[in-house]
Amino acid sequence: MGHEVVAEVWRGDFLESVHHGTVVATDASGTAVLSVGRPDDVAFPRSSNKPLQALAMLRCGISRGLDLDGELLALACASHSGEDFHVEGALRILASAGLGEDALQCTPDLPLGEEARARHLARGLSAAPKYMNCSGKHAAMLATCVVNGWSTDNYLDPTHPLQVATRETIEDVAGEPVAQVGVDGCGAPIFAISLTGLARAFGRLASAPEGTLEHRVAAAMNAHPQWVGGTGRDVTVLMDALPGVIAKDGAEGVYAVGLPSGEGVALKIADGSSRARAVVIVAVLRRLGVDVSKVEDLATVPVLGHGRAVGAVKPSLALAS
Repeated sequence: MGHEVVAEVWRGDFLESVHHGTVVATDASGTAVLSVGRPDDVAFPRSSNKPLQALAMLRCGISRGLDLDGELLALACASHSGEDFHVEGALRILASAGLGEDALQCTPDLPLGEEARARHLARGLSAAPKYMNCSGKHAAMLATCVVNGWSTDNYLDPTHPLQVATRETIEDVAGEPVAQVGVDGCGAPIFAISLTGLARAFGRLASAPEGTLEHRVAAAMNAHPQWVGGTGRDVTVLMDALPGVIAKDGAEGVYAVGLPSGEGVALKIADGSSRARAVVIVAVLRRLGVDVSKVEDLATVPVLGHGRAVGAVKPSLALAS
């Protein structure tokens, strides 16, 4: 991909490193209004796809009795930190479908959040699928299969009815065909689209009218940001501070945001680092006229020297101007 510099790493007054990437913002019609790099090149959105996957589950399951709303719907969209309430929520989704944690086929893991992981290890606990950051999504996928009478043994197969419906939903809200299918870190299929398509999809979710399933997903995320991320996570801080905004981080430097105005933002940091993602997102939101005063702490990331801040990761001049 033809990335450009989107963030700079300053140690004192010395430019030590740069992060290359691609950023795009779309308006309410889904047309790109700001772009850096090559936003029409395709990328795996990784976990930024989760709200779109959750929408697919609702489209498949609501008419058949799928009970997924509020905090548990937010958890289905989550890359959660593995805090106790996240794990308990995933088990609640499974129990509502008559399933136990042994049905989960996501990768055994320790909690994603640093504090949650430390508590986990202090308790003498080991890795398990229910602690994996995608366990809420997998639990919701399984519940969707149960209400539809679909097999739960092969729910991660790209040809499974759930995954076929997920692909169709992503293509619908992104407004473009899926370009590539891969395997995500949790074992689920991952569908590649352009960053423009990802921004467009998030704008459509965030601005969807009440009563639609798209609005149901967006409302759950914004009302329960702790369930989408966790304590101290930038995605949680962002949604907690900005009413009506939805945000979802993804592995390999991906981030997507939807605004109630219908505008969307998507980015990918070329080196896959998460360090500059929030910095770039805040800069773009400011460029779009969003009041980001409540998330100024995300606008830069400190660069440390002997345990104290001696510099900062900042947006590139092209984004900050």
